[in-house]
Amino acid sequence: MNFFRGVMGGQTAGPQPSGAETIQKLCDRVASSTLLEDRRDAVRALKSLSKKYRMEVGTQAMDHLINILQTDRSDSEILGYALDTLYNVISNDEEEEQDENAQKQADDLGTQFTETFIQDPEHITLLLTMLEEFDFHVRWPGVKLLTALLKNQGVQVQGIILVSPMGVSRLMDLLADSREVIRNDGLLLLQQLTKGNAAIQKIVAFENAFERLLDIITEEGSSDGGIVVEDCLLLLLNLLKNNSSNQNFFKEGSYIQRMKPWFEVGDDNSGWSAQKVTNLHLMLQLVRVMVSPVNSPGATASCQKCMYQCGLLQQLCTILMATGVPADILTETINTVSEVIRGSQVNQDYFASVNAPSNPPRPAIVVLLMSMVNERQPFVLRCAVLYCFQCFLFKNQKGQGEIVATLLPSTIDANSISAGQLLCGGLFSADSLSNWCAAVALAHTLQDNLTQKEQLLRVQLATSLGKPPVSLLQQCTNILSQGSKVQTRVGLLMLLCTWISNCPIAVTHFLHNQENVPFLTAQISENLGEDERLVQGLCALLLGICIYYNDNSLENYTKEKLKQLIEKRIGKENFVEKLGFITKHELYSRAALKPQPIFPSPEQMLFDHEFTRLLKELEGLITKAVHKSSEEEKKEEEVKKTLEQHDNIVTQYKELIREQDAQIQELKEKVSSMTTQTEQLQATVSQQQSQIQQHKDQYNILKLKLGKENQSQSSQGDTQLNGLQTEELSQLREELEELRRQQTLLQTQLSEKDALIDSLKSAAKAAECPAGSDNTELLQELEALKNQVQTHLAEIGLLKAERQELLRRAEAGPSDTAPPSDGSSDAAKAELENRLAAQTAEMEQLKESRSGLEQQLAAATSTAAILQTEKAKLQTEVQESKKEQDDLLMLLADQDQKIHSLKQRLKDLGETVEDEDDLRDQTSDEDDEDED
Repeated sequence: MNFFRGVMGGQTAGPQPSGAETIQKLCDRVASSTLLEDRRDAVRALKSLSKKYRMEVGTQAMDHLINILQTDRSDSEILGYALDTLYNVISNDEEEEQDENAQKQADDLGTQFTETFIQDPEHITLLLTMLEEFDFHVRWPGVKLLTALLKNQGVQVQGIILVSPMGVSRLMDLLADSREVIRNDGLLLLQQLTKGNAAIQKIVAFENAFERLLDIITEEGSSDGGIVVEDCLLLLLNLLKNNSSNQNFFKEGSYIQRMKPWFEVGDDNSGWSAQKVTNLHLMLQLVRVMVSPVNSPGATASCQKCMYQCGLLQQLCTILMATGVPADILTETINTVSEVIRGSQVNQDYFASVNAPSNPPRPAIVVLLMSMVNERQPFVLRCAVLYCFQCFLFKNQKGQGEIVATLLPSTIDANSISAGQLLCGGLFSADSLSNWCAAVALAHTLQDNLTQKEQLLRVQLATSLGKPPVSLLQQCTNILSQGSKVQTRVGLLMLLCTWISNCPIAVTHFLHNQENVPFLTAQISENLGEDERLVQGLCALLLGICIYYNDNSLENYTKEKLKQLIEKRIGKENFVEKLGFITKHELYSRAALKPQPIFPSPEQMLFDHEFTRLLKELEGLITKAVHKSSEEEKKEEEVKKTLEQHDNIVTQYKELIREQDAQIQELKEKVSSMTTQTEQLQATVSQQQSQIQQHKDQYNILKLKLGKENQSQSSQGDTQLNGLQTEELSQLREELEELRRQQTLLQTQLSEKDALIDSLKSAAKAAECPAGSDNTELLQELEALKNQVQTHLAEIGLLKAERQELLRRAEAGPSDTAPPSDGSSDAAKAELENRLAAQTAEMEQLKESRSGLEQQLAAATSTAAILQTEKAKLQTEVQESKKEQDDLLMLLADQDQKIHSLKQRLKDLGETVEDEDDLRDQTSDEDDEDED
């Protein structure tokens, strides 16, 4: 322990050992001490010396420290010291305020020690195992050490981790650690791990990294969060940039929707912290990664659609029109909106409908263009607006038409500022950057749109009071001839080249001005500086377009005459050389890389990305057109005509071939169908032939058997018949006897049933006859009685009527017209009453007799119902008996059939069998003999 006190600063007598000697002694102590405490103290001492004596500790102690990691796994404290020591030796982050050479030496030292450490891949695997330890003093230094190794030798360490079992999964567990220090350093580790390695990026993504990172961003406060949010966003950028698989996984996992809350800003946007600006800048970059023009068109379109549907585009447009947003965030937001709408018709239409919160409201496009042509605005902001305008018009013919329409006389509104007016104002302003931006913007309104190229020819400009208006095309050439700045002229020449390319009418309008061609030839033929050579090349391109797209409608400027002019004034070789200078320019190559206009300074803003595509397409065509002679052109025309004729003939033959192909295909189908049928028939025939052959074989075998059986019968006699033994014959006889007994029993049962049926039939007939006769007689008597009652009732009715008439007369009394009263009326009245009484008595008798008859009829009816019920039962029993009889008959028939078959079989076997008919004949003969 005295040794360690000396090392750690204790005073001892005598000369002090050097740092290298001390480290050597400590290494020996680590290697030779048997006590864990001694080794722990030695490693702690090495840790304290590792920063000051980095070279010595790294050179002498690294192997001993790695051995500690392998052997002392049970003691977390010594593991922590060893990991910290290794980190101090390998890491380059701790160097403070060193000059460039010292820093380079430190970096080289870290790289050297890293190479030493990773020479054995098992050391990385060992370190990954250490990260599974939950102890803070082991896990945290392990994370820092692995991060330092990745910084120094990223590719090699990535390769080792990639092949290590569960290597990436162990590192992903760091994001779930509840200790923020470890989680945050785990983010830094994963940043280094995922740099430039698509395979590891995919594994990390599929280990649920997106979900975890977005959760951390939300927990930390989104854009208002601290450095942790920045680290999460940097890791997300690593995972998504240039990785189409992860981008698709991010979209399919509905993570784009979770980005929308990041961009919710309030009304008061003043006082943004630097960290918030950084966070929001990274968030915007993350959106741009998903819709970058370098991605596949299908993936970009899918993400653009998703961003519109979830409201992310709308949220970005809100930031675009908000006040108080920092300039760099506004610029990046414009660039982000640009790529979200680029080539997406739905998103472009939405952007066209966005209005700025002004009074009166103005379209967002107009407000942005006002910034673009304002020379007081920052350069990067103006570039962003130009990019936004280009993206709005990309593959958007509807938007192109709307912009051009604002320049046409019929649609100009004097009370409001339109996009077209702003572009024309910028095109002819004193600021060369505004000239260039406006010219490029106008060129994009014409890109791949022949209709708008022709429409723009109608635009007229009022240059000054008292002078007639001039066309926009003429005004552009007038500014060119005035010798303005190179940037302005380059912009105008790009506009003119885009305008008249693939538009013969525009070429005719351009050539119609007698001053244009002489100006171009003069510009091309001069020997000027490098910047002017660029203008000369663009003039050569413009003149070449006038040749290639010339329809020869102007006699003075036909294709042939323009080529003669080039040959006389410029020279064909010189013309082609000037034309080729454009593509050799450095700024041309830079602009051709990506659509976004990114320039280090305004002076270098010369070429547009879309124009580079146009030049690449036209350069070869124009070169060929200039070198062709009139005879070659005539031959080419003849060849074209011949080719057209050939094309027509080929087209006819193609149609004929298509018809023949269709017929051949139909015939092939028929042949195929017939072939299938033939194969089926052949299979059937083969099957039948096989069956016939089998039957023949069976027949031959049976014949052979029959011959053998006949021979066997003659030799063996009664002992063996046709291969059957005596036991079989006795068994058949027993079966025959049993069937005969069953037949006799069934016949007896059938006879009994027949007798029962006959008795039931006779009983039913006996029951039906008396009941039917009694009912008939009773019904006849009842009918006669009804007739008598009806007759008496009629008579009673007449008597009642006469009586009523007499009573009426008696009550009315004598009158002048009445006959004299005498005794004859009283006598008549008495007679009527007597008759009525007699009739009433007779009626009573009839009623009594009627009721008696009704009682008899009811009794007879009841008896008949009972008899009918019994009859129905008897009929049911008869039907059941008949059914049973039929079943017995069927059974008897089956038994007869079996008996017959058995008898036949016995006969075939040579047995003597007596039929029932023979037995009956024999019995009758015996009876006759007895009688005799």
